[in-house]
Amino acid sequence: MREKGLRLPLSESQSYYDLLMWFSFRKLWAFTGPGFLMSIAYLDPGNIESDLQSGAKAGFKLLWVLLGATIIGLLLQRLAARLGVVTGMHLAEVCNRQYPTVPRIVLWLMVELAIIGSDMQEVIGCAIAFNLLSSGRIPLWGGVLITIIDTFVFLFLDKYGLRKLEAFFGVLITIMAITFGYEYVTVRPDQGELLKGMFMPYCEGCGPVQLEQAVGIVGAVIMPHNIYLHSALVKSRQIDRSSKKELKEANKYFFIESTIALFLSFLINVFVVAVFAEAVYGRTNIEVHDICNATGILHLDLFPLNNETLQVDIYKGGVVLGCIFGPAALYIWAVGILAAGQSSTMTGTYSGQFVMEGFLNLRWSRFSRVLLTRSIAITPTLLVAIFQDVTHLTGMNDFLNVLQSMQLPFALIPILTFTSLSSLMSEFANGL
Repeated sequence: MREKGLRLPLSESQSYYDLLMWFSFRKLWAFTGPGFLMSIAYLDPGNIESDLQSGAKAGFKLLWVLLGATIIGLLLQRLAARLGVVTGMHLAEVCNRQYPTVPRIVLWLMVELAIIGSDMQEVIGCAIAFNLLSSGRIPLWGGVLITIIDTFVFLFLDKYGLRKLEAFFGVLITIMAITFGYEYVTVRPDQGELLKGMFMPYCEGCGPVQLEQAVGIVGAVIMPHNIYLHSALVKSRQIDRSSKKELKEANKYFFIESTIALFLSFLINVFVVAVFAEAVYGRTNIEVHDICNATGILHLDLFPLNNETLQVDIYKGGVVLGCIFGPAALYIWAVGILAAGQSSTMTGTYSGQFVMEGFLNLRWSRFSRVLLTRSIAITPTLLVAIFQDVTHLTGMNDFLNVLQSMQLPFALIPILTFTSLSSLMSEFANGL
């Protein structure tokens, strides 16, 4: 330890100076926003569904897949941000300039499909949350119709400026952290098993069901339209692209911000996996039926009287938490799901607008854009909600996660290709 009053040696003083020059909280704050807006896609209802399924079907054994997918997602988001910073164009605009007509149209259609699928997951999540919060008084189809209001609410918020919108979504992420963190503290999962599952890339006794779930985790975490979105969001900050120093600085702070944002989203995802790994994994239908019957929680029809392994989804998962840990756990779970669904709504809205403008040079108003995608997303979801039950609604969620996995190449190939072109990225092109 240095004695008081002594001057630092020149080398040590220089290292402190270099550190201060390398990093500035004020500059980080100026660049903060796009990464957190992007990270919302890692916390949408599709992700929450994937998390709870992972915990219920494989316990803690697939946490390493979640960690790996998040790290890969961070690297891809870094490339997306770098493309936007260096070129001044987002990924869809670059695709429009670099690709011939046919592949460009195919790419656009695939990304639109991914956006609509994501929007459907948000609608499903919100509808289930409204149903749980109202103790079944708001039917699923009613919850689907209520989500139409999101269109107008978020367009209204957008008029107050991007920074205020970023702050609002920061509040929603905080709500998710608090609600799912509450469930985590309430359930008190085994920390040793959690760490083992996170850092040991092995799944003992796993079969096709767990393998399918592992693929679903990747599809839920790395969403193709989010790469297009992040490359556009970074353009909201003014950068002198003629200055290599400013470009390097912007890339650095956007990467730091994205790392912090995705670390927080990873923690929230871990909370959900751990809660269901501890509370649900290995339980049978009749066991949970008896617990719910003893505590007076409704929805006993969800659990048939047999010894088969319990199958859960967003809806049934909330009911199970209410049975085992009390009604507060059910309602807090529903609030978290609602925050997840509401926050990811605008992510899809922005993605759709940037993609349409970039690929087709069509400049629709946000109102028209949201109205179109939300109408397409709500129609099939509403039909399932009216004529089927919640099981089919959450089954649709599983299918949509698989759909997202299938759309990944339509974002990965362009972003890897363009960020590797020296003619486009100059010295910021990818290394070998």
